[in-house]
Amino acid sequence: MKDSVIFLVDMQSFYASVEKADDPTLQNQPVIVSGDPERRSGIILAACPIAKEFGVETAEPLWKAQQKCPQAVVRRPRMQRYIDMSLQITKICEQFTDLVEPFSIDEQFLDVTGSQRLFGNPFEIATKIQKRIMSVTGVYARVGMGPNKVMAKMACDHFAKKNRNGIFQLDASNMQEKLWPLPIGKLFGVGHRMERHFIRMGIRQIGHLANFPLQQLQSRWGINGQVLWQTANGRDFAPVTTQTHDGQKAIGHNMTLPRDYDTLSDVRVVLLELSQEVARRARAKGYAGHTVSVGVRGADFDRPTGFHRQIKLTSPTDFDLDIYHAADHLLHLYWDRLPIRSLGVTLSQLQQGHNIQLSLFEATNKKHQLNQALDTIYHKYGHTAIVRAASLTAAGQTFERSAKIGGHYK
Repeated sequence: MKDSVIFLVDMQSFYASVEKADDPTLQNQPVIVSGDPERRSGIILAACPIAKEFGVETAEPLWKAQQKCPQAVVRRPRMQRYIDMSLQITKICEQFTDLVEPFSIDEQFLDVTGSQRLFGNPFEIATKIQKRIMSVTGVYARVGMGPNKVMAKMACDHFAKKNRNGIFQLDASNMQEKLWPLPIGKLFGVGHRMERHFIRMGIRQIGHLANFPLQQLQSRWGINGQVLWQTANGRDFAPVTTQTHDGQKAIGHNMTLPRDYDTLSDVRVVLLELSQEVARRARAKGYAGHTVSVGVRGADFDRPTGFHRQIKLTSPTDFDLDIYHAADHLLHLYWDRLPIRSLGVTLSQLQQGHNIQLSLFEATNKKHQLNQALDTIYHKYGHTAIVRAASLTAAGQTFERSAKIGGHYK
């Protein structure tokens, strides 16, 4: 991949930029996009560059951001609008290459190796993509360029975002000068815990890891140690592909609760609703799963509590009560009965749903018929057309969640 040219195209303060593009009166004002504090989701999701000049940071509480910048214009997230804009940007990128791989809602990998004969050298292509996205959407894009995906990603995150023209190329010619002096925590794939491990070993810069004996890293962290060593040396053999998201590994749903849930009956209501949603999404994608996982986070931030446990089923399922009973079993085993702030259910070890083995001991055919009936109703009348009675209690969240995408209102 030495001659490959890979881009990571990133949208600046994406949610806030979309809000400004849709409302020109906001152009010269500090704009922040935040969840609703009354629903305990008052966290900054995006802040425009003007707001960031006041010290506003992503993921901090809204009240803290407003202390720093009282004049900030606060917008609630419009997730469907952001999704539509992201898809539009993907189509723009596809005008320059057929190898476009969405990495997140505001990031796209592009392989433009074969596009240079049509659109010029890498810098010229990056400039054209920037201008096209800006003219069509009003959103400013930054472009990191490299010989592979990981180099393009770090070129964008650490350099292009700080460049006046928003474009930077990172490759073998400048890697030791630009990348290696950065703190080890800046390496793609290194989290806070791994950063602490590395610092205790005397690995404080990316260059230190790049020159560290590989065998010692492998003996301590296995394949993960090797991958991080390769990343520090600018090596990544994963191609840009349009099939990245075709094979799904798990289907899950997590939600932050509007209040602390501290009774078993209330928690079980939400657990049932999450199990229903996971089962519905699994069937919609044609999957059944072998493993059910439950994640719980406690309400006390000063003394974190909760658990994340999983259980393997005797046979794969896409039926909500199968998922719920497994999740409820995990809840009984591991919940410490302290108040819960967030709750999640995941179905993993997926396989094609139509390949499920029939059981002599379960009414598999009846479950399948019930699923078909439910999915027909959901498809025709919506996800709230038929609900269990538990969702009508004060603990139920089905109707509230149905108005949201990704935990935020559409």
